[in-house]
Amino acid sequence: MAEKHSHDVIPLREATKAWFAISLQTFGGPAGQIAVMQRTLVDEKRWIGQQRFLFALSYCTLLPGPEAQQLATYVGWLLNGVKGALIAGILFILPGVVALLALSGIYVAFGDTTLVESLFLGLAPAVIAIVIQAVIRVAKKGLGHPALIGLAVASFVALAFFAVPFPVVVGFAALIGWALGKAIPNLTKPKKVEADDGPAPLISDDALHTERPSGRRATSILVIGLVLWFTPVAIAALVLGRSSIFVDQGLFFSGAAVVTFGGAYAVLAYVAQQAVNVYGWLASGEMVRGLALAETTPGPLIMVVQFVAFVGAYRAPGDLNPWVAALIASLLVTWVTFVPCFLFILLGAPYVERLRGNRTLATALTGITAAVVGVIASLAVFFALHTLFDDTDRVTAGPLNFEVPVLDSIQWAALAVTALGCALIFWRGWSVLRTLGVCALAGVVLGLGQAVV
Repeated sequence: MAEKHSHDVIPLREATKAWFAISLQTFGGPAGQIAVMQRTLVDEKRWIGQQRFLFALSYCTLLPGPEAQQLATYVGWLLNGVKGALIAGILFILPGVVALLALSGIYVAFGDTTLVESLFLGLAPAVIAIVIQAVIRVAKKGLGHPALIGLAVASFVALAFFAVPFPVVVGFAALIGWALGKAIPNLTKPKKVEADDGPAPLISDDALHTERPSGRRATSILVIGLVLWFTPVAIAALVLGRSSIFVDQGLFFSGAAVVTFGGAYAVLAYVAQQAVNVYGWLASGEMVRGLALAETTPGPLIMVVQFVAFVGAYRAPGDLNPWVAALIASLLVTWVTFVPCFLFILLGAPYVERLRGNRTLATALTGITAAVVGVIASLAVFFALHTLFDDTDRVTAGPLNFEVPVLDSIQWAALAVTALGCALIFWRGWSVLRTLGVCALAGVVLGLGQAVV
């Protein structure tokens, strides 16, 4: 029988209160979310040591999905086993689900009013500056070799000019990363980081929850996880038909959930391309509006998929009431997006040491990380085209397939707010939320001014 520590090292009620408090502070993207957990769990409560916290974070960065939410799930598992993992992971996303659900409803009900349009006039251009910042941050972290820079550029060109599907880019990047790892032994050598061990934890590493990996345990978790993951989609197919929008969204976002390496910005390029151009769930400019809303709510940025599902189902509800369809789609897509996160953590946690020492996996993920820079850059271009210009033309010539702006349709107000957002983030060093607030105010002033004129 597998040995394990199954007792709660922290009373479950006390841990639940801490996770709820953390969930209300998860603004600012993964960096801010990880900082909140660092301050609460390592510095203040001292439930886990600094090095063990960083070890868990390193593991979560190897996985597809939002690393901060998975880190919460993993630490919850260390403190209270499976119950702790579920409580920590669910509470981490719950405030964002509720907030974005409300904002999505407000958008479809009042999105055409002058005030709401003015708010998005400020929010949408600010997102361009935020995505550019993400490109720079990921590039600094992941492009430590000229070969990786070349891979990032190639990924951008493939996506932006040849319309290569995102999963294909990720797959080839993994293969190229593996090949580069064979040719360049130091490709994945981590940079030396000077950091102290932080305050001594109240709980020793040996007392934290652990389980010895076993085939029986892994099979049980995998079967239960897959059943939970796809049961709602199967029910939607049986009740509403296999061609319903709920089945399309459930299957599409289930696939997206397993290719979200590099954070939400990476997969959003793929989601935007498919949701707008293939499925028609959104208009081209609405993806950036959804991202702006997601930036203002707590929780992982990938919650923007909830907005996509809500708006798409509201406009194509089938035989259902539009509001009922939108609610069902929103919750269904949230479910299929985050159930895999719990599955990855609960299934892989006992194998962490083996995964971290696997050089083949490390080199493949290095290639994916490099490709992610190009992916996010293509996302910035997509948002800029559809935010700064009213019209675009598509160029198709042989394998080439890309959009170009119609220069006469430029939106000068949006360009001005984009410049303001870039200045606040890169020159003044302001936070995302603070920048969004100022840009939203600028949008209101410009929008209402245009309406008066």
